[in-house]
Amino acid sequence: METQTPAPRRIVAAAAVTGIEGLVVAGFGIVSLVMLVTGRPDDMMQAATLAVTVLALSVLPLAAARGLWLRRRWSRGPSMIVQLIALPVAWQMAQNGGALLAAAVALALAAVAVLGCLVNPTATEALGIGPR
Repeated sequence: METQTPAPRRIVAAAAVTGIEGLVVAGFGIVSLVMLVTGRPDDMMQAATLAVTVLALSVLPLAAARGLWLRRRWSRGPSMIVQLIALPVAWQMAQNGGALLAAAVALALAAVAVLGCLVNPTATEALGIGPR
């Protein structure tokens, strides 16, 4: 039986941050669903569509995080896509200022950190990408 070497810290960190991002998005979806059920939205269909869409969007980072954790080659692309989408979201949040500025900075730093982890040669090698 072959034992697998431990995952590099960069992969573990990228998986953890991507998973947290997915959980935050899922949390927004759940909050939207709760508000839909407990409140009286102006447009029921629009509120339901928003909640379902946000929950569906949480699947990509959660699947990517699991794939990174298991060191699946395919998971790098989806995780990088999530981070590249997070950067303009963070920029837009920062434009609104106030309390959103702190969230924008945290999101941007997380995205840049994960991107840095995933382009690192140690991480790409651990995922089976690049020269062997």
